[in-house]
Amino acid sequence: MAPGIIEPKPAVSASRTQSLQSLTEDYDDTLRFYLNGTKVVLDSVSIDPEITLLEYLRGIGLTGTKLGCAEGGCGACTVVISQFNPTTKKLYHASVNACLAPLISVDGKHVITVEGIGNVKNPHPAQERIARGNGSQCGFCTPGIVMSLYALLRNGTEPSGLEVEEAFDGNLCRCTGYRPILDAAQSFSKTNGCAQSKANGGIGCCMESGDKVENNCNIDNRALNGDQTIKRFKPPGFIEYNPDTQLIFPSGLRKHELRPLAFGNKLKRWYRPVTLEQLLKIKSAYPSAKLIGGSTEIQIEIKFKAMQYTASVYVGDIAELRQYSLKDDHVEIGGNVVLTDLESICLKAMKHYGPARGQPFQAIHKQIRYFAGRQIRNVGTPAGNLATASPISDLNPVFVASNAVLVAKSLKEEIEIPMSRFFKGYRTTALPPDAIIATIRIPVAQEKGEYLRAYKQAKRKDDDIAIVNAALRVSLSDSHLVESVDLVYGGMAPTTITAKEAVGYLKGKKWTDSETLEGVMSALGRDFDLRFGVPGGMATYRKSLALGFFYRFYYEILTEMHIDIEVIDDDAPGEIERLISTGKKDQEATQAYEQRIVGKANPHIAALKQCTGEAQYTDDIPVLKNELYGVMVLSTKAHARLVGVNIEGAMELPGVVEWVDHHDLPTPEANWWGAPNCDEVFFAVDEVFTAGQPIGMILADSAKHAEAGARAVKVEYKDLPAIFTIEEAITKESYFPHYRYIKKGDAEAAFKLADHVFSGVARVGGQEHFYLETQACVVVPKPEDGEMEVYSSTQNLSETQAYVAQVTGVQSNKIVSKVKRLGGGFGGKETRSIQLSGICATAAKKVRRPVRCMLNRDEDMITSGQRHPFLARWKVAVNKDGKLQALDADVFANAGWSQDLSGAVVDRGLSHIDGVYLIPNVHVRGRIVKTNTPSNTAFRGFGGPQGMFIAETYMEEIADHLHMPVEKLREINMYKPHETTHFNQELQDWHVPLMYKQVQSETSYAARREAVTAFNSAHKWKKRGLALIPTKFGISFTAIFLNQAGALVHIYHDGSILVAHGGTEMGQGLHTKMTMIAAEALKVPLSDVFISETASNTVANTSATAASASSDLNGYAILNACEQLNARLAPYREKLGPDASMKEIAHAAYFDRVNLSANGFYKTPDIGYVWGANTGQMFFYFTQGVAAAEVEIDTLTGDWTCLRADIKMDVGRSINPAIDYGQIEGAFVQGMGLFTIEELLWHRASGQMFTRGPGTYKIPGFRDIPQEFNVSLLKDVEWKHLRTIQRSRGVGEPPLFLGSAVFFAIRDALKAARRQWACEDVLSLQSPATPERIRLSCVDPIVKRAEVKRQEEERSFFMAI
Repeated sequence: MAPGIIEPKPAVSASRTQSLQSLTEDYDDTLRFYLNGTKVVLDSVSIDPEITLLEYLRGIGLTGTKLGCAEGGCGACTVVISQFNPTTKKLYHASVNACLAPLISVDGKHVITVEGIGNVKNPHPAQERIARGNGSQCGFCTPGIVMSLYALLRNGTEPSGLEVEEAFDGNLCRCTGYRPILDAAQSFSKTNGCAQSKANGGIGCCMESGDKVENNCNIDNRALNGDQTIKRFKPPGFIEYNPDTQLIFPSGLRKHELRPLAFGNKLKRWYRPVTLEQLLKIKSAYPSAKLIGGSTEIQIEIKFKAMQYTASVYVGDIAELRQYSLKDDHVEIGGNVVLTDLESICLKAMKHYGPARGQPFQAIHKQIRYFAGRQIRNVGTPAGNLATASPISDLNPVFVASNAVLVAKSLKEEIEIPMSRFFKGYRTTALPPDAIIATIRIPVAQEKGEYLRAYKQAKRKDDDIAIVNAALRVSLSDSHLVESVDLVYGGMAPTTITAKEAVGYLKGKKWTDSETLEGVMSALGRDFDLRFGVPGGMATYRKSLALGFFYRFYYEILTEMHIDIEVIDDDAPGEIERLISTGKKDQEATQAYEQRIVGKANPHIAALKQCTGEAQYTDDIPVLKNELYGVMVLSTKAHARLVGVNIEGAMELPGVVEWVDHHDLPTPEANWWGAPNCDEVFFAVDEVFTAGQPIGMILADSAKHAEAGARAVKVEYKDLPAIFTIEEAITKESYFPHYRYIKKGDAEAAFKLADHVFSGVARVGGQEHFYLETQACVVVPKPEDGEMEVYSSTQNLSETQAYVAQVTGVQSNKIVSKVKRLGGGFGGKETRSIQLSGICATAAKKVRRPVRCMLNRDEDMITSGQRHPFLARWKVAVNKDGKLQALDADVFANAGWSQDLSGAVVDRGLSHIDGVYLIPNVHVRGRIVKTNTPSNTAFRGFGGPQGMFIAETYMEEIADHLHMPVEKLREINMYKPHETTHFNQELQDWHVPLMYKQVQSETSYAARREAVTAFNSAHKWKKRGLALIPTKFGISFTAIFLNQAGALVHIYHDGSILVAHGGTEMGQGLHTKMTMIAAEALKVPLSDVFISETASNTVANTSATAASASSDLNGYAILNACEQLNARLAPYREKLGPDASMKEIAHAAYFDRVNLSANGFYKTPDIGYVWGANTGQMFFYFTQGVAAAEVEIDTLTGDWTCLRADIKMDVGRSINPAIDYGQIEGAFVQGMGLFTIEELLWHRASGQMFTRGPGTYKIPGFRDIPQEFNVSLLKDVEWKHLRTIQRSRGVGEPPLFLGSAVFFAIRDALKAARRQWACEDVLSLQSPATPERIRLSCVDPIVKRAEVKRQEEERSFFMAI
């Protein structure tokens, strides 16, 4: 946590406090609620008043509910709260973020957690279907997803397909790619019919209207009778969902009378009035008391900004503030109506008033739909939204534009505040300090001549804060003169703001005059004259959105007016419509080689445990006696001298026990760690090299006390010059010593002889791992010999063991490192987990007590590093026929402040820079630059995606230079079987050319290319693009010694098998595959094989679970052990006959004193590449694939959607196709995020990472995946040379790069957009292709007039490193 603590200072006098106490002395001090059907009673003495619902649940052992982000952005903590809704007068089951909910908010309600709805022996249908439908991989997000689905089902037994998809808009998953979760969830929906049907949120199906309309469904294959219907899960195979058998709402709550509550202690006091009068009395007595409804912003302030509120008032149970009424000329809405109910109210209002008069409510409904997730909308309120006065609120512009009026009440008066006069400045309003927002009056629109629309653009469509939003209203006379107008924007100033010049210009103008639009656009340019370095950045983009929203509004209104005028832009109205997503897999791909167990689609062995919340992760380990909680004190400076660290204030705080830093290590040398280069320290000594570098750790008796202690540590710095970006590092020659090159042929000679030489720059940004379980560790010191057990969420047990031994001053044989499962890893826990383990071990040794630490999301992101940003300067020689002749490239990776694995990452980038293309002459060089940013590390693909992105970038740009279809250029240059790569490795079992043809044929690629061309010709502002991307990914650790594995297999008396191996389970299904291999080899049922955990005392000297090689390595090691056992058991099998059970065989062998344990081992043969000499084999084999993607972009806003993606992978003979399909879908969506949505930004002034949680860093959500998502495995081929376990191929990393097909399809669409405006320049598009980059790559007149030029010495607000 960042140093610096905010001292609580009462905002009112002591007399006011006494007045409040006397006012509330008769209030009850006991919470009463039900938890999973059981009554719970808590009083002020027994519970911390600051505690959240999540902290309470996990504290009493209900650890199924997870902590993923602590800001309501990931959904891992979702529970269901059932209550009588005073707005609807019905029972409602609300999915809620337990990490935000104050415990006082559940008084009088029924809390239901994932444990309460089912268990492994008796699962709820939602749990079972997600598990058996392969919807859970790492499983950390799964309980939250299950509870979101459960809430949906409890509120309506047959939801529509749209309701199912939108139920998860507040949940994130990093593993699955969402498709299997949606398939399982859609089994509960009523027949989907057409995805464009109005029931599914579409614009109307052609079958409903009787007409076949452009962009609507294809009658032949999307008829209403159901080709899209997901198969129903019915008995006897599955548990049937019966609403009548669900947890009943406790009868005790039906009779429960809400009482006013005063709950807490002298440091923190909660009040819960139940009437408006009680609330007003509290505000009168204590005006500064913090009012809390949904706690969606306050809890974040408390958690991350250390804000302290001594008196808080929970207002969510005041029925008077949750009413509404539809009047003749307005709708009156209680300030505390939750946003979910406001959605329903808006729908009723639209129906009641009709389309014209109901426009304000249509606008509100549209904005709410994309406002946060369902969990937030279930508790958030319009009054809370207004009172926080956020400049990017989605609702505030609509309230202002519709001329809504706030009714504010205090004990002494009621006042009306027009919304146009409510916002006074940044986060300040006209609300009197002793008043509350009681109601909001929203006028209906006029029946004729008034038009209101709302717009929003964000980085991600669902559950994202706006970059810019707007509500635009105009009222026209019969002669089309503007009588009144409101143009209200958010995200363009410190407050919600009216475009005054544009409004002034428009009044009295004739709407249908062509000059009107031009005049308003010019006026808007003056209204929003942003400077280049404006806070929040994106000056040109934000300005273009302001102009683009009005442009769209103008033509939407003209279209609706049905005016016959000469110039009307038909394509401007309307935003991108997303359909209900579907997908299919080839379920017969493995039939030709299925065995008894191997080759069959078995669910993940832990999936059901994960769905019921019974799967244990590191922080779920029960709290140990005398355990302390650690919180790191992290540097807030990017580069500085440490002048002093003052811990006195921290040590005086309640619960704080100890401070740990570099002085507590056995020797100064023990502070150094890192592999392969030991160039990083566990604790900073005299200098910090990045914001987020650990300085020390505070130990306390609870997480809250430790956090307070860490904030109280005062660190004094002296700033030093800092370097952030690759470009800065190159300029200042800030490099690490690592330098590698690959040279084949004579590139210089080829450049002289070639017909063309083209050059360019490729840049790909970093990516946050965003595993749902952050770095976590529990260290348990033993009383003897310096022994220690380390439970760590790590991919690398042996390195954890080695460094813990180092920092504690003992040999490795005294340290046991263990992990049962990880809540995701993706490479981020290969080395970076060791930092936390080493620090916790140092602390545990010092205090001789167990120490636990689980990082907050923001801490994790600033300490654990990301995927390496790459910059490549390339030059390619090519002949007229498109044949590549030579490649020369300098490749730079941003390592951050230490080397970590950066050298190996850039090496793999160099080895994949050829893509799948034969280039006779190659000279590529790789350097890693040193910057003052967190040390970047391994991430799924490990430099391979960056290298292949460089390859596909130069292929795309060369094709444009040659005016040749890029698909043809790829085909011309594609490797053929047995040709050799630029590092001289022969390509065996080479199937990319075959898959390239198959994907084109199976997806009707040529016909779709023609359709895309026709679409682009017919549309001005919407463009579509297609891309067809191949991949090859080398499988092996590039460090040869890591290509080994061990295994231990025990057979017990009862015939059960215990397997241990060196790989860790992080959701990829490794344990599932390993148990299948053992069961197949030993000829036992799969249920008889068990893997308990991965531990350094069962299998020693393990390699990290990484490089997509774990199934190959550990699978062969297990098979080796099983073969030894089979040889020993062969005589008994022969003696007892083929029908003998393993129990009988093992029993007989045991009594003959036969060893029933075997230690297996495997090392990858043949590999041994030599850098420089360019000799030897680098990889054991290549996993291959091809993907086609089609997108549609909105060039007015930069918004986009992936219409379709088709993937075909060659995974050899799949051990488990269900696991492999999950890996392919998950990797593709993660890759799509890398190349489109996910953008890491640093705040230039402070040098700190800005994107440090789900609020600012966006990963793909449920409704970002391809609308049609098809995956198949290559079949009907031979794998003659593949010598892996079962002839399977590694599949974890290779599909990730195929997500770039979406990026290149966007680029294809942008080329069409640029041609629209006669621009034929070759487009150089950086990754990620964010909406901002998409919009700024267009060259239309709107974006040109919005351009904000950089002035001399002016710097951007944010920077990408």
